[in-house]
Amino acid sequence: MNPRFPLRVKAVMVDLDGTLADTIPDLAVATNRMLERVGRPRLEESTVRTFVGKGIGKLVERALAGSLEGAPPNGLLERALPLFEECYAGVNGRYTTVYPGVMEGLQQLRAAGLPLACVTNKAQRFTAPLLEHLGLASYFGQVIAGDTLPQRKPDPAPLLYACRKFEIAPHEMLMIGDSLNDAEAARAAGCPVFCVSYGYNEGRDVRTLDVDAIVSTLYEATKLITKA
Repeated sequence: MNPRFPLRVKAVMVDLDGTLADTIPDLAVATNRMLERVGRPRLEESTVRTFVGKGIGKLVERALAGSLEGAPPNGLLERALPLFEECYAGVNGRYTTVYPGVMEGLQQLRAAGLPLACVTNKAQRFTAPLLEHLGLASYFGQVIAGDTLPQRKPDPAPLLYACRKFEIAPHEMLMIGDSLNDAEAARAAGCPVFCVSYGYNEGRDVRTLDVDAIVSTLYEATKLITKA
């Protein structure tokens, strides 16, 4: 094992979409229902997968434009966003699956006595029901959603907020995510960060990220840390 490991931490933060659960099937269904209602072409689920990572507003903007960087026609985003939220509320959790190793990883972290926070860019109105539906809510002492604070990842504010709530210094709080958002937020906050190899990351290779470790499962991550 690398001499830097096991990493000594006092608590762990975990991202939701792309880290705990594959939410793309729900998001793709909601996206295409929204697109149909505004008269835009449908998208393949694989395309929607690359649009996820910057919150619902950016997902809708990208879906309307049909690309990562394009801009939708003037005024369409304002019309489409509430339609998407309505469509997503109707399918939230229906097609989502928990990734392999997640339950085992959360159980191991809890057994180690490490407080857990879920830090996500997903809005609270979707986050709380989804965690309950998936049987994950009871593991987390904190849930910091995309609208808990004015800032969202990659801003470090949600991570620093979780540190303060747990009364833990940032360097003692591990972030586990799947994307550049998580890596940049953790580095800016002064937290160590692991990324899973299977997440979204807007279609980019996770191995290009500045992280302390890349793990194949959440359970594997527990083998690289110990409670400080």
